[in-house]
Amino acid sequence: MAHGCVVLGQAELGVAHPVLSLGWARMEWGTGPSTRRTISSGAGKRNRESRRPPRDGDGDDDETDRGEEASKEGDRLATPMAAPPQQQAQGGQGAGGGWAPEQFWSLLDKADRRFARVRDLPLFGRHEPDAFGKAFRAYTQLWRMQQEHRHRLLDAGLRRWQVGEIAARIAHLYYAQYQRTADTALLSEAFVFYHAVLDRAYFLDADHLAPAKHLRFLARFLLVALLLSRRSDTVPRLAADIRALLDDSKKTFQEAEYKEWKHVVQEIARFLRADSAFMNMRPLRYSYAFDPPPDTLPTVPPTIKKRGLILSDSILCSYYHNEVKFTDVTIDVFRMLQCLEWEPCGSFALNNGYSAHDESGQNQPNLLKDLRDAALPPNPLKTVLYRPSVTHFLTVLATKCEELPSNGMMLIYLSAPGEAGPSGFCPDTSEKIVNSFSKFDISSSSRTSSNEDNEPCLWLGCRETEGSNCVYPCDLIPFTRRPLFLVIDSSVSYAFKADSIHGAERGETVAMLLSPSSRSSNAGFSGDSTRHSGSQFTMFLTAPLQAFCFLIGNNGTDIDKDAYNKAEELLSMSLNEWATTLVASSSLHPVWVEVLGDPLLRRLLLRFIFCRATHLLFKLTHHKAEFLPTCMPPLPESVDAESMLSQSCVMRVASFFGAANQFSFAELTTWPDADAEDAFVTNSSSSANKEAEPETARDPNTTHSSTSF
Repeated sequence: MAHGCVVLGQAELGVAHPVLSLGWARMEWGTGPSTRRTISSGAGKRNRESRRPPRDGDGDDDETDRGEEASKEGDRLATPMAAPPQQQAQGGQGAGGGWAPEQFWSLLDKADRRFARVRDLPLFGRHEPDAFGKAFRAYTQLWRMQQEHRHRLLDAGLRRWQVGEIAARIAHLYYAQYQRTADTALLSEAFVFYHAVLDRAYFLDADHLAPAKHLRFLARFLLVALLLSRRSDTVPRLAADIRALLDDSKKTFQEAEYKEWKHVVQEIARFLRADSAFMNMRPLRYSYAFDPPPDTLPTVPPTIKKRGLILSDSILCSYYHNEVKFTDVTIDVFRMLQCLEWEPCGSFALNNGYSAHDESGQNQPNLLKDLRDAALPPNPLKTVLYRPSVTHFLTVLATKCEELPSNGMMLIYLSAPGEAGPSGFCPDTSEKIVNSFSKFDISSSSRTSSNEDNEPCLWLGCRETEGSNCVYPCDLIPFTRRPLFLVIDSSVSYAFKADSIHGAERGETVAMLLSPSSRSSNAGFSGDSTRHSGSQFTMFLTAPLQAFCFLIGNNGTDIDKDAYNKAEELLSMSLNEWATTLVASSSLHPVWVEVLGDPLLRRLLLRFIFCRATHLLFKLTHHKAEFLPTCMPPLPESVDAESMLSQSCVMRVASFFGAANQFSFAELTTWPDADAEDAFVTNSSSSANKEAEPETARDPNTTHSSTSF
């Protein structure tokens, strides 16, 4: 299957829409376990034996052992999801007297082995492996077969939980394909199948379904629900189900396994506290309901030469000791991942409105927030890496750069500490690290000197070999032959400035957004805030209004929807003024000209300008270099943090929240359209408290609602 072909429409698949054709509405199983057909123990035994992959024959012998492993451990994290074959007729082949139940069991064995292959495939690369198409075809054919011959399969030993397992694997295949293609329509399809399995209680009271397998299904569904912002009903339900199932199954687990799942439950609780309702007041994706449509954005004059680069690929990598995460998705990567996508409804949101919390008809595919606007550009591909070795990180980066389109730009997001955690390496081992990398000749020989021994680096996590943990700025230089957009969120982000990369590129100037080197509890985010609510810098890039509120000591609990929407309008007005000034500047560097041409990258750049101006003008960080983010190449002076434009834009937002006294504005600074705007009072009672508060920002984590598991 070619890249991007696994879409849900009839034209793309060559078959009817799976959600409709697979017939959830026509299911004859009923809605609960009480309606399931009774199956004799002998039939159940025949069924279990038939599920074992054959030891010879069947054309897939080379994968038999892997298929067996898949049936034992392979349901790990949820099962893959079957999808769309080109051969519908095969699914119902033999509908007459020639069909036998053995065909179903044989196809089930084959589908299991193909699923195991897909599970082991890397999730990066533009060329889709044939295994994906084969797995999709096998499971779609399998699903049709159980529909058309359901009564005979019941007599032969088919059980409800097995139907649910097939549907869960179909959902997992959709999610895996979303990870490869970044198509949110596939994510929505995964949600539909997962929700149907849960809603019809296929796994409830299943005699032969291990609790760990059920927990993996719920955990996978929870991750899909989080990515789709199903926070009002589905996410709380799944979190509660996982906790309840673990408590009920405690006696069936070995002690080590129980502790692992208990840790997962605690991770979920921390993740939901960080991803609070306030953080979900608006979608993190590019939404027409909050962000300007691309065709209305100011553009550079036609006299300025432009290559028309677009963001086409990205690598997202984050690691901090004990940081907030769920599975291998950290809270910072979770936010950045969504920030690099388009809200599927696109322009439909302008005419029909948008509700971030609407889950009505959640098992139907035609929701406004899931309906994809065909006019939207495709989402850039994204590869998420959690605690990779440096060799793996560089391998992925090299592969993506090799496959980068001629008009494409690569975004690299690295969020990691500049020093090791309690169990990692220490700075005094830097010499060994440099020596271990020298044999790979990653950087040019001219940069290998005694000064490199003390070169700061990013620490990606605990590994057996110390050197495999560290990414140096010079490691990225070979890849500057292609257009790169670099976002570094680290205490040693300054290491990527100056001559480390900027000025040492091998062909393309790198656009860099670099975080402050210090995080202070006096600056609205505690020094270990990454462990509790995520990075402040990343939050400014992905949810700037929420980050601003946390900075001034407002945790958002008293901000209603109308007030938030008004604040978003003011922030959007400020961002648009910065954009207009940038495109009109004669000193704008060509790399920023290209960045402004891509709506997703433009939004990151404008939010960075807001972040930089806010920190410089905030009294507690005023003119303290360690608290100020930087960018390379430099931006025009007209958008500097102390320019009258920047001060006016920050004052506009600060005055709305009644926090202008927390900033150091020039006496001549005016608030544009001040007469037309009303200062915001957050729900009467709390506004007086905010004005009376000393100019020290509170830690937002202390006031978040606690969710205990």
